[in-house]
Amino acid sequence: MTVARTWSVALTGLDGALVEVEADLSRQTPDFKIIGLPDKALGEAHQRVHNACENSGVQLPRRRITVNLSPASLPKQGAGFDLAIAVAALATEQSLDPRSLRATVHLGELGLDGRLRPVPGVLPAVLAAARAGITRVAVPHANRAEAQLVEGMEVLGAVSLLQVLRWHGLDVEDRDLVPVGAAEPADAPAPVLELAEVIGQRDAVDAIVLAAAGGHHVLMSGPPGAGKTMLARRLPGILPDLDDAAALQAASVRSLSGAGVVRLERTPPFEAPHHTASVAALVGGGSRVIRPGAIARASGGVLFLDEAGEFAGGALDALREPLENGVIQIQRAGASAVFPARFQLVLATNPCPCGSYGVPGGDCVCPPAGIRRYLGRLSGPIRDRIDIELSVRRVSVAHTQAAGQRGITTAEARARVAAARHLAAGRLRATPWRTNAEVSGAWLRQGPCAPPPLVRRPLDAALHRGALTLRGYDRVLRVAWTHADLAGRDRLEIDDIGRALYLKKGATPL
Repeated sequence: MTVARTWSVALTGLDGALVEVEADLSRQTPDFKIIGLPDKALGEAHQRVHNACENSGVQLPRRRITVNLSPASLPKQGAGFDLAIAVAALATEQSLDPRSLRATVHLGELGLDGRLRPVPGVLPAVLAAARAGITRVAVPHANRAEAQLVEGMEVLGAVSLLQVLRWHGLDVEDRDLVPVGAAEPADAPAPVLELAEVIGQRDAVDAIVLAAAGGHHVLMSGPPGAGKTMLARRLPGILPDLDDAAALQAASVRSLSGAGVVRLERTPPFEAPHHTASVAALVGGGSRVIRPGAIARASGGVLFLDEAGEFAGGALDALREPLENGVIQIQRAGASAVFPARFQLVLATNPCPCGSYGVPGGDCVCPPAGIRRYLGRLSGPIRDRIDIELSVRRVSVAHTQAAGQRGITTAEARARVAAARHLAAGRLRATPWRTNAEVSGAWLRQGPCAPPPLVRRPLDAALHRGALTLRGYDRVLRVAWTHADLAGRDRLEIDDIGRALYLKKGATPL
C-alpha cells in the first residue's frame, strides 16, 4: 500500500485554508474515490483526472485509489483541486519527487486533453499558501501572472498536466499544446476623468473634494442633467492610490469574482450596479460557492448607486450593516464567508419619478403620494449614515457663459486630498484609524481632539431639537475635521462645524 501527499487550498470568501491531498493505493477492485466533504463539481473530478491522464499518455494505477482531502470537516468546492488530485494519484505509483510534492501547492482544473484550465480565486489562494509557509505553487498558464503578484513565491504556470509532472521529476516527454485562455486580452485600466470638465457646479465640486479627503459618504439629489453622474465618476480619480495591501485585497476580490488579474491596479475601484440589481448582486452569495457582490468589489474605492430612488428598498437597506461595520458576512448552510466592505457610498437620485419636482421652470406631473413613495426608498437609517447631502441644480445659461473660468483640475484636487489626508493621518497616528470617516464617535467627542463647548454649540443645539441623531452628530464632527484638514488647521473652529452642518442638513449655525 502506497500513500502520496501534496497540497491545495480551499477558499471561504477571501480566507484560504491549506488542504492536504493524500492518495492511497490499495489492492482492491479498481475504483477511484474522493472523500473529505467535496461538493458536486469536486466529486466529478475523478472522471476528469482519469481522462486527462489517459490522453496525456500517463496511466493511473489499475487498483483502488482513495483520495482524501484533509481536514475532512472543511467544505471544498469547485474544480480547482483537479491538479492536486491527479498529481497525488499518479505519485502513488510513478516516480515523482515526494519532497517536491510536499513543498508545492497545486491549483487548476483539468481538461480532458490534459491541459490546465484557469480557475477563479488563484490570487487569494496563493496568498493563503504564502501565509502558511509554502513557497512553490503550480497554476494554469492563464493564471500565472496573477500568482506572480505574491512576492517570494516560485510559480509554475503550467500549460498541461505533463509539464507539472516534469517539474516534479517524472521522466516524461512534454507535448506542445496551446495554453487555455492565453489569447484572452487583459482588461485595460479605466481612464481617469478630468474634474475640470464639470461646469457650473463649484459647490458640488468642493463637496466631492471634501468627501474624497475624509472618505465620506455622499447623497446627491437633483434633476436629470445636473451633473450628478459626472461628479461621481470623477471621484476615484482624486482619491489617493491604493497601497500594496489594499491593492492586493482589491485584486483578490476581482480574482474571486472570476475576473482576470494580471497587475495590481492602484486606482481605487469603482462599482456602479444597475438599479435593477438584487440584494444578492449587491451583497454577494451563491447557493454553492459564495461569490463577492458589488459591495465587496467596491471595497477600497467607490460604490455608486445611480437612480437610487429606483432601487428596491431591501437592496438599499442591505447597505446599512456594511456601512457601519466595514465588513460583510454572508451565512450559508455549512459555510460562512467574510468580505471587506470599506467603501465610499455615493447615491444619486432625482427629486421625484419624473425629475421635475421643485425645479425652476419644471412641470412635475407626479402625485404627492408618488413623490413621498419615491423619496421613501431612501430610509431614515440609510440617510442617517450619509455624511454629505448635496442639492445639485441644473447649470444655467449664465453659468455656461462663465465656463471660461478655469475650474479645479483632477491633479489639483488630488494634491489637496493628499495634503488633507496626510494631516489627518498625523493627528490619528496613535489610533487604529487613518481617515476621518473611520474615527469612532467616542474619540471625536471625548478624545484629545474633542472640540470645546463654544465650538460645538451649534451641533449640540441641533441634537437637542432633534434635527440630528447621535450618529448624525458624530458624522458632522467627522466632516468638520475634514473641512479643517483641507484648510490646513490642526483644530476645529465654529466655521468647520457650520459647513459640516450645512452639508449634512442644509442648516446654518445658530
